[in-house]
Amino acid sequence: MKRGISASIFAACVFLVGASPTSRAQNNELEVKGRVDPSKAVPISLSGFTGDAEAVLKFDLYVAGFEFVGSDKAKFTVTGSNNGELTGRLLDAQKNQLFGQKYSGGSIRQQAHAFADDLLKQIYGQKMKIFSSKIAYKVEKGSTQEVGVSDFDGNNATLITRDGSLVSSPAWVPGTRRLIYASWKSGGPFLLQQDLTSGARDILSSQPGSNHSPSVSPDGKRVAFILSKDGNPELYVMGIDGSGLKRLTTTKEDEASPCWSPDGQTICFSSRYGGRPTLHQVSASGGAMRRMNVVGVANQTEPDWSPDGKTIVFTAQMGSFQVCTVPATGGSAVPLVEGEDPVWGANSRVVMFTKRVGGQRTLSLLDVPTKHVKDLPRLSGSCSQPAWAR
Repeated sequence: MKRGISASIFAACVFLVGASPTSRAQNNELEVKGRVDPSKAVPISLSGFTGDAEAVLKFDLYVAGFEFVGSDKAKFTVTGSNNGELTGRLLDAQKNQLFGQKYSGGSIRQQAHAFADDLLKQIYGQKMKIFSSKIAYKVEKGSTQEVGVSDFDGNNATLITRDGSLVSSPAWVPGTRRLIYASWKSGGPFLLQQDLTSGARDILSSQPGSNHSPSVSPDGKRVAFILSKDGNPELYVMGIDGSGLKRLTTTKEDEASPCWSPDGQTICFSSRYGGRPTLHQVSASGGAMRRMNVVGVANQTEPDWSPDGKTIVFTAQMGSFQVCTVPATGGSAVPLVEGEDPVWGANSRVVMFTKRVGGQRTLSLLDVPTKHVKDLPRLSGSCSQPAWAR
């Protein structure tokens, strides 16, 4: 049974700042998908844009696997203008226009993000809009921690809690403007669910012991989390309303960091069963846990399953923390970059992760095929544990 608690803050949420941009096609779209190898950096030239529009397009396209070259070496030319509204065009190497669109409404940054999303649709055949998406994360300031939310690139950042307490592991409820996270505000830690439109929040789970590491199923109906009410931390699942609590593991060791397969049938998590932390899988409806065969790296934690179902990204500790990938069926791990807390974007290509820099933590973006990395420059405080809305 949920118990309401006071939402002590709630200024205007970032979701409500400005209107979403609208677009008008300038010509019939031509099929572009298949003209590029998505595993390699795509050479493009960029011209005509200024200020925030130019900065947004350079940021977005770089983290999506593009490299900027002169027009004589470009496979595609991205050109246009921005003066109140944004006009964008995509040309091929022969200067034939493949796509054109005008964007109005919202901010110039929103218009540029919308154009970048459309470019990925045209070039990669990607339908999801990652550049127009939101992220949540933990912010540390001194001895306290809060939950922050921003655009995917760190702009329009705001705190959705001001409790002066501790928090961890924010998780989006897919397709909604709701977050679930662990909070120490009233003891606990307990799981809280917060509506980012109204600011209202409820206690979702306040079982004895620790309630933490929530992960919401792709259909938004269930929550996997770690609960220690029976002693050591075990993996549980329950309904999004807190009903139907079910225990999935029964080990004497610690379980941690659950994530869901895209079909909602399987949960991947880290367990110390047998010694050092390794990745395991278990049916979301119950059954025996199965250790994944992950070759080449040790101390495997913090898994996240790609939306296309093919790959799991996770953290390995081998002297330093490393972001790695492994096929969802198991196999050889591929270390990608130094960091931790990895999470996939909706396109199953870009990963957000935490980087440690000079005693602080900052959020960064990694394009897995090209290894392009960009830090999020506009977030204040020490930021970690990112969650990317889908």
